Amino acid sequence: MRPTFIADLHCHSVISDGTLTPEELAARAKANGVQLWALTDHDEVGGQARAAAAAAANGLDYLSGVEISISFLTQTVHIVGLGFDATDAQLWHGLQRTRGGRAQRACDMAADLARVGITGTFEGALTYAGNPDLISRTHFARYLVETGVCKDTYEVFRKYLTEGKPGFVEHRWATLKDAVTWIRDAGGVAVVAHPARYKFSATQEFALFTEFKGHGGQGVEVVTGSHSAAEYVTYADLATELGLVASIGSDFHSPTESRTDLGTLPALPTQLTPVWTLLHDHIQRAPAASL
Repeated sequence: MRPTFIADLHCHSVISDGTLTPEELAARAKANGVQLWALTDHDEVGGQARAAAAAAANGLDYLSGVEISISFLTQTVHIVGLGFDATDAQLWHGLQRTRGGRAQRACDMAADLARVGITGTFEGALTYAGNPDLISRTHFARYLVETGVCKDTYEVFRKYLTEGKPGFVEHRWATLKDAVTWIRDAGGVAVVAHPARYKFSATQEFALFTEFKGHGGQGVEVVTGSHSAAEYVTYADLATELGLVASIGSDFHSPTESRTDLGTLPALPTQLTPVWTLLHDHIQRAPAASL
């Protein structure tokens, strides 16, 4: 059954590692019945003004968004921020520092791929990224598909660019405290993104959420494109146990790459408190829209 209210609070544009512009994403969200939308580019808020304007033009309510990469217990974890002031100076400067190491990391990734005979990947990936400050594994993956090394991006990440595989280079991102503080100080709500994706033990996951809450984090992404139905239940239970609000988002990147389209997820479990209940005053309302 189609949800009566459709929110999608996690997706990416060409400004980070998506393939559609903010304007194209807003139109796609509208066509798919989304009522409340957020663009959450990786470590970048430069597309927020365009996204908000496109949302208004398409009759969508809008929340500012970002997905911040952090390092926690040797893993990369993503923290989504929602409903913050996208012009906040501390947030801008923090994200700029976080992006700063991407170009060198990309060069190191290319060198590692060259050692197994795959050459030209930095230049190839850069044609997808445009900006070396925002170059990512996804851009490398698209180039490896284009050149026939792999048939699709799923094969890329099975064979390359992940821990223990050619092309993987660990990067030291922001800290958990940094990310949550930047979001909270800019007036937003911090959310742990797609928690089932991390390879944490139960003890390590508990440590992540304990520290997250300790720094002022308030939410967890329960229903998301990479979670199974069983994982919806697992993280709904965790949200209830820890007193966290729940978020929902497709993590949409591309019509040809993403398994979950904008606005096509099931609704959040009814016993949970949706993240937008904390953000009524931060929603940028479309003309004649109501929530």
